[in-house]
Amino acid sequence: MVLPAPPSPSDGELLRSLHRLARDLSAAAETPAPFLRGALASITRRSKLLAAAFDDLVLCAATGDLPRSASLCLREVLFVLQRFKALATDCAARSRMRLLLHSDEIEEEVRELHQDLATLLDLLPVVELGLAEDVMDLLGLASRQCRRFAPSAQAEQALKARVLSLIQEIEREIVPDRERLQEILEEAGINDPPSCSKEIESLEREIGDRASERWTDAMIALVGRTPRSTKKGTPAPPPDFRCPITLDIMRDPVVVASGQTYDRDSISRWFDSGKSTCPKTGQVLTVLELVPNKALKNLIAKCAASRSEPAQAVAANKAALEAARMTASFLVKKLSISFSPDAANRVVHDIRLLSKSGADSRAFVGEAGAVPLLANKKRIMHAEGAVEAVAHIMSAGATLRAKENAAAAVLSLASVHTYRRRLGRNLSIVEKLVHLVRTGPTSTKKDALAALLSLAGERENVGKLVSAGVAQVALSAISEEETAAAVLAALAKRGGAEAIVGIDGAVARLVAEMRRGTEWARENATAALVLLCRRLGARVVMQVMAVPRGVGHLGADGHRNGAGASQGRVARQDMPPVGRRLGR
Repeated sequence: MVLPAPPSPSDGELLRSLHRLARDLSAAAETPAPFLRGALASITRRSKLLAAAFDDLVLCAATGDLPRSASLCLREVLFVLQRFKALATDCAARSRMRLLLHSDEIEEEVRELHQDLATLLDLLPVVELGLAEDVMDLLGLASRQCRRFAPSAQAEQALKARVLSLIQEIEREIVPDRERLQEILEEAGINDPPSCSKEIESLEREIGDRASERWTDAMIALVGRTPRSTKKGTPAPPPDFRCPITLDIMRDPVVVASGQTYDRDSISRWFDSGKSTCPKTGQVLTVLELVPNKALKNLIAKCAASRSEPAQAVAANKAALEAARMTASFLVKKLSISFSPDAANRVVHDIRLLSKSGADSRAFVGEAGAVPLLANKKRIMHAEGAVEAVAHIMSAGATLRAKENAAAAVLSLASVHTYRRRLGRNLSIVEKLVHLVRTGPTSTKKDALAALLSLAGERENVGKLVSAGVAQVALSAISEEETAAAVLAALAKRGGAEAIVGIDGAVARLVAEMRRGTEWARENATAALVLLCRRLGARVVMQVMAVPRGVGHLGADGHRNGAGASQGRVARQDMPPVGRRLGR
């Protein structure tokens, strides 16, 4: 069905819209970027002339309809002014750097709009409208100014060349002179903390927009259930090319101490979260060194080339990496010379934000020498009331972020063996962590469970953890957070098996998680079941048997999961004869 065209506005509405739009443009805010001041300020000046002329035109329309030629011409003028408005709004929303790099296109669009407006003003039948002579002079002046508009792009081109030169120097690992960098930023209008923060926010938003554009075709294919690749007969990449953590093709394969291979970014995030085990085997790693697997990387590249796909090398912009490296160096140097606590806190906040941006940034912060400056675990643990203050923040923090940070602080402190025991003996710390797991959102639960997992690594702590209800909250969160299964496995290993089995439905939940969870969650759930069967024997085995396909599923996974095979063997060994027959 063809929808009818919207009704055209009357001449009175048209003139009122023109008058209102011209006034809005003439009262426009300050130009978003100094280097575009000439181009965008011209829009404001022309709009002031038009607003004064439209004052008289609105009165003319009140006496009757406009001539048809005048009405058509003014409708086109309205369209041009709307394009002016859209351009000004778009420029105000963009980052200064993007405006600078696109200044040629912006100025060309402004020039074309000036020419269109001049042509329309020349065609306007001012005599038929019966306008006063001074109004006709205003329109004529506006037309002449539009035709003479020719922005000088020399300043913008010079600034753009300096910015591009700066980026190239950063790519070559040349640290730019601070005074030169400050001069460039000031010319771009980034000369104070608010403008700097706004620029960063705009750039992050634009980067996100560009990233989402890259996924547009993929999302359309997903919604339409159409494959993105129509090539036939192309073999799938071997399973060994995929990272065991993300199941994606590895971009930078590395080998850990257990001999397993992972993608560097994935395993770095794993270690950064406080885990020191091999995700695939569960082996505790005493050395967290990552060794590049160049042979596998070459094979992945050859496979990608044979499939006519670009090799998935580390997708990192060299200029961005070098900029992050220099930022880390600058912040660490600033921290080392900060004398006041307030100044140091501000720098630490910036270092924290930089570290959260990616594994590369964290490496740069470490290389710059931040660790000795930030290593304050001993100071916290020996300061009177510091641990109690951390517990208080976990329960009464003003924001969820504060509570998450407090839980992360416990995790960091617990990485020291002696501190782990002391924290585990502090019932307040344990109870607050349990409360966060029970009531907090997903991100808070993750941090709290990670802290509890670290505390559960000490046998002396398990009794207090069990008394505080850690087993119950871990079971309740097992379907939401994979760390919960690891907490249960740690408790079962160090004396908490009886408490876990005493919870109604615990065994059934572990079996369910082993079937439906992530790979790491499945391995931990299986390990927990193995430990429960070994510690408590037949009564746990009977509970596993009571779960439909429980033992059969455990045995079926044995070819790819050693813990699953072990669990199946333990279960069958501990079964009474009737049970073994039922399990077959």
